[in-house]
Amino acid sequence: MSGSLSVKPVLARPELITTIDTGYEINRVACLGDNHIWTCGEDKVMKLYSLRGKMLQSIQTELGDFPGDIAVTRSGDLLYTDPESKTINVVENQRRKESKEFQMWKPYSLCSTSSGDLLVYMISDYHKQSKVVRYSHSFIEKQLIQFDEKGKLLFSLGFIKYISENRNLDICVADNGASTVVVINRAAKLKFRYFGCYSASKKSFDPYGITTDSQSQILIADCYNNCIHILDQGGQFLRYVRLKLDLPWGLCVDTRDNLFVAEWGSGKVKKIKYMQ
Repeated sequence: MSGSLSVKPVLARPELITTIDTGYEINRVACLGDNHIWTCGEDKVMKLYSLRGKMLQSIQTELGDFPGDIAVTRSGDLLYTDPESKTINVVENQRRKESKEFQMWKPYSLCSTSSGDLLVYMISDYHKQSKVVRYSHSFIEKQLIQFDEKGKLLFSLGFIKYISENRNLDICVADNGASTVVVINRAAKLKFRYFGCYSASKKSFDPYGITTDSQSQILIADCYNNCIHILDQGGQFLRYVRLKLDLPWGLCVDTRDNLFVAEWGSGKVKKIKYMQ
């Protein structure tokens, strides 16, 4: 990425700024600007909240199935996957504007990139294959990411994966089935894997939500250990964010580098300041 970047150090003691109680089991959160968040979970309805906790909108999935993931485009449209109907859906002003249906693949997680493309994690019927596909905003396939240089699958075959594009255009995938984070460069070459940094006496690494910030840092929700891991862009562990989290699952970062954590255990979204 071109242009200078001011260095913002990570706080030694992150601060809890706001708590939003959604009242239902949530596992995903997506920032709409700096003042609103979309949420979804084990419910057929996606909900938009102000940071004061007021629900402003609700949208039900087209076929009444749980959304697999949500994201927000650069223009502010809501995206959601519906694995059971094998669709990715675009919602504008509370109405479904567009839908892309797949034949043999179920889309689970997705993110909207800085270029306006979509990165989508998908698994085949019967869970025999998995892949990440880059689509244009009009759903034209631009890039397929599936195997490493030795022809081995980059991702496990389970469906719990979340994906984010870093500022340096790396693709970061939290692969819960393999208890690892897989980072791939823009040319689809494996850059590194992160397996957590626990000793043998600690609980295992349990990655779920993943996001990145203005410093190209990678933030990973570790649900089992109730913390957030912060890595630099090269995969070096920097620190944990804890703050009495209750099964943290979904993550997003706003334009000011505030972290939003969707807690599956409590049904709350916590806004956290973790950088100066």
